[in-house]
This record gives sequence, C-alpha cells and structure tokens, in this order.
Amino acid sequence: MARYTGPTNKLFRNYGVKDLSNRKLTSSMRQSASGQHGAVRKKLSEYAIHLNEKQKIRMTYLVSEKQFAKYYSEAARKKGVTGTILLQILESRLDNVLYKSGFGVTRKQSRQIVNHGHVLVNGRKVDIPSYILKAGDVVSVKAKSSNYLKNVMATIDLSCSPAWVTVDKDTLKITFDRVPEREELDPDFKEQLVIEYYSK
Repeated sequence: MARYTGPTNKLFRNYGVKDLSNRKLTSSMRQSASGQHGAVRKKLSEYAIHLNEKQKIRMTYLVSEKQFAKYYSEAARKKGVTGTILLQILESRLDNVLYKSGFGVTRKQSRQIVNHGHVLVNGRKVDIPSYILKAGDVVSVKAKSSNYLKNVMATIDLSCSPAWVTVDKDTLKITFDRVPEREELDPDFKEQLVIEYYSK
C-alpha cells in the first residue's frame, strides 16, 4: 500500500482537514493552503471541488486511495443514502473509535496503539486499524498496556466522547453501542460531492 511520508500538515491545510493534528493545536492551525501563494483565492473547477472533498474526507480518516474506493463501493451496494453509509463505515473503523473515545490524542496515535497489539475486541487481539466494529462490540485494552493508555487519556477531555459509544475510563473499555446517525457526524463533510466524483 502506498504510504505518504512527507509533511502532512501541509496536506491537511491544502484540503481543509481539521482534526488530524494535535487537538490542542487544531484551533490555532492556519486555514489557508500551504506555500507562498496559499492564501491567494483561485476559482476551482467542478472536478477540483469534487476531488478536494474526497481528499479531505480520505485524509481525515487516514485511509489510502484504494481503501477509500473500496469503502465507497461497499456503501454504494447497500440500501440507503450512499454518502451517509460511507461516513458510517469510516466512523466504525477501530482506530477512529479509539480516537473519538479519547484513547488517542490523534488518529495516528490511535492507529499505532492498534498496530502494536494493545487492543482487544470482544476479548480477542485485533491489530488491524481498519477493523470495522459492529453494534455491541466491546473494545478493551490489554492489562500490560493499561498504564500507558491511562497516561494518554489523562491529557484528553473525555467529555467529548460521541453519544454512540460508552466509555469506561476506569476499566479502559469502549462499547460500540450503534452506528452513528448523519447528524452526529462532521457537518463540514459534503459527501454528495464524493458521490458525484465517483459517478463520473
């Protein structure tokens, strides 16, 4: 799988990604694109608008182009609103649920926690960040990893945990209660533009 190793903050600024840098730095992050002429307004083509929105969502969840296209195909096959289903699949990823529940300061850190084998799903070790959780799944932390996770969580405001998960910070458990509704997801995402991008 292709892996980008360049300066990620520049990419995030270019596509308007908000929440991939440290949460403490998000509000102070410059909103214009990177580079000498980043602040210059340019009229984008229709294709560029669609592409930018696709890249924005893809980079927010740290998924590759191939993964994102796979998720879109899966969403398109299911009954319902394709754009909403796509976002629900992305939100149900194990690394994202850990991040949203306060088990990681960033999605990158949450992904590393999973990769290093610190996490159990329904009592079984899962080291795949893209693992899709289902309603009722219980995510827990290995006993030997608990001190590390507690130190991470001490720096995060757990009151911002989403309504569709139940977080027990004492036992370091997350219960994935249900798939989130569209109104509970990022209102800045324009998933219809992604549908139009793949429909061409």
